[in-house]
Amino acid sequence: MLTSHLQLAAFALGTIGWILCTISMGLVEWRVWHVDNTTVISSGIAWVGIWKVCFISYLHVSSGYKEQFCHKFSGYDSFIPHEIYVAQGLLLIAMVMGLLGLTATVFALRNIYMGISHKTLITHFFLLGGFFYIFAGLCVLVPVSWNFYSIAHNQSIAFPPSYYMPSSPTAQEVGAAIPIGIIAVILLLLSGTFSLSYRFPITTNTVLKS
Repeated sequence: MLTSHLQLAAFALGTIGWILCTISMGLVEWRVWHVDNTTVISSGIAWVGIWKVCFISYLHVSSGYKEQFCHKFSGYDSFIPHEIYVAQGLLLIAMVMGLLGLTATVFALRNIYMGISHKTLITHFFLLGGFFYIFAGLCVLVPVSWNFYSIAHNQSIAFPPSYYMPSSPTAQEVGAAIPIGIIAVILLLLSGTFSLSYRFPITTNTVLKS
């Protein structure tokens, strides 16, 4: 048990990283668009996520009230840029990989703390968990980096008229989902590194099963 503290930390970091990955995927604030025309987008700000686009509007709403309008993306929408489609797929994969990493780590830690000295089994599950964590971290890194690049270059999206969105913003900035995703990447990669660093202790009093 004394040799598994780093792997226990890996489990904690992996859990937080996996939760942050899930939060980032669900948030609509990937890109924050600033628009000039406030006829429909009353606040002048729209949020472009990987699943939908949302904005605040006072149109057709009673005085003093506001309403948030959201349009969900469809798999048949040809106007959606590649980085959004890639983000949808890779973040779903990251969720699954992260969950598998947590499962493998829990199984290995369970054997250690229950005193089961099965060297091959414990080592293999820590290695498996480490690879899952790192793969999940890379799956988050790609869409976060790609979307950050698109924001930095103020790239446009040709929204159809039904979305009430301009094709290009006057300016855009990074939303909350991207820094959350970056933190998730760091934690998942650290977790994977800690899991892969495990070495089963060899003592004269330990009978190993392999």
